Amino acid sequence: MTSLRLESVSVAVGGRTLLDAVSIELEAGRFLALVGPNGAGKTTLLRAALGLVPTSAGRVIVGNQPLHALSPRARAAEVAWLPQQPLPMESVPAREAVMAARFRFSETAAATRRAAEQALERVGLAERASSPLTELSGGERQRIAIAALLAQEARFLLLDEPANHLDPAQQGDTYALLGRLLETGIGILCVTHDVNLLNHTGGAPQVAGLRGGKLVFTRSFEAPELPAELGALFGVRMLSLAANHARLIVPAPPEPQGGIG
Repeated sequence: MTSLRLESVSVAVGGRTLLDAVSIELEAGRFLALVGPNGAGKTTLLRAALGLVPTSAGRVIVGNQPLHALSPRARAAEVAWLPQQPLPMESVPAREAVMAARFRFSETAAATRRAAEQALERVGLAERASSPLTELSGGERQRIAIAALLAQEARFLLLDEPANHLDPAQQGDTYALLGRLLETGIGILCVTHDVNLLNHTGGAPQVAGLRGGKLVFTRSFEAPELPAELGALFGVRMLSLAANHARLIVPAPPEPQGGIG
């Protein structure tokens, strides 16, 4: 089965270690969520997996090939990236921003346009295809960026907070869309601060915890150990609750303080 693998990957910048011998494997059709406190190395891990930062040790393998050996077009067929920030404020129509993601394809302009419009339809923004990005809200620009990922048709999606700037309904819709992509064989590596959104993906998502540039655990979202491991990761006691046949993992409320006697 095709996979994206980081094999003992380390990244050091200016004498500071940002990733320390991290090994993970993402198989096609699987969802792996990256969690951890700020500065844990989550975004650096995504950038290393994309070849955007040099590794000081280890290697990134996609399929059976080192990532660095792939041409830009071949790499775009394997991995696609959604950064934390939405698309820049430029007077470019949404359709054209999505069409640009098709750069790896040798096809007619009409075919590129059709693919872009289909991607916009999938994120619920077909009616905004002609709107300049400058006229869109932050949430709409985030959904346009997701449409561009869909148009790129890469085998692995690397997402940094894909529900950023979205309201609760749109957050759930976005993760449900990601769940449908899993069914097509796409692998998803996703940084998130809200593991409860994984309930919308279906399947059996995995959760990997990072702290100080090190991988400290990898667990199924349903694993009994996960709340305690998340609590240790963030330094707060976590509770596992059941609601509508779904699992919710939330911080425990503070202990009540005694009254003044």
